[in-house]
This record gives sequence, C-alpha cells and structure tokens, in this order.
Amino acid sequence: MRPRPAADRADLVDLADRADLDRLLRRFYPAAFADPLIGPFFTELAGLDLEAHLPHITDFWERALLRTGEYRRNAFAPHAVLHRRRPLTAEHFGRWVQLWRASVDGLYRGPVAERAKEQGERIALGMLRRTSGGATDGGAGGFVPLSAVLLRS
Repeated sequence: MRPRPAADRADLVDLADRADLDRLLRRFYPAAFADPLIGPFFTELAGLDLEAHLPHITDFWERALLRTGEYRRNAFAPHAVLHRRRPLTAEHFGRWVQLWRASVDGLYRGPVAERAKEQGERIALGMLRRTSGGATDGGAGGFVPLSAVLLRS
C-alpha cells in the first residue's frame, strides 16, 4: 500500500486498489450510520454488521470502479427488503449521495474518484427507480439528486 497524504492537502491521490476502497468505505459508513436521515436504515432496520458486510461491499465497488472484483450478489435485494419495511425516498438516496461524494472528496482526487461519485449517483437513482416502480419524483415533476443541488451550488 502506498503512503497517503493528509486529507486536507491539495495533493490527494486517486483511488487505485482494494485498500483504497476499504479506506473510503470505512470513512463513509460511520458517517452514514450516524446520519439522522439514513442512519436508521442501516442501524435499526437492517441491523448491518459492517465488519461482516464490508468485504462484500468492497467487492461491489472493486468490480464497479476497478473492474477487478468478484461481486456475485444482488445489490438491489437488501434495498428492496428495506423499502418494504420503510419506504426509501429521493431524500434518502439524495442524502446517501451527498455523504458518498463528501467521503470520496475527503480522501481522493482523480478520474477514478470522479467515476466513484458519478457511479454512486447513478446507483442511487437506479435504486430509487426500482424501489418506486419507475417513478423517481414522488409526483413532484422529476427527481434531481440532492447532491446536484446541495453540493454543486
């Protein structure tokens, strides 16, 4: 593993390997668990044991971003179960994207980091479409990810 610059420096490096993904996910998930809007989905509804699931989550992102992972699970299935227990909304997915982008930006900079943020937004939108039966706007005229409004303004 290569040495990392401090997170507050302008010379952040790009995501390059599984160790980078592990570092990113270990930054993201504690923030997501602590978030008052989406945290209960992880802690109360799913009862997610991060240490048990982190290898699978890392596999998913390794395959999605680095094209090297062996992810063979259905990433949508657990979200569908959660949605049946308590509906996942555009606000929930938007907050996930916001935290994901902030986590990536706090650690990495480069083409793969940018792809991670874009992919996260695409995944969130796809999950929202699937959980809502194709409707992504809740009848409000179109879904705009919260990250597009909050983080790009």
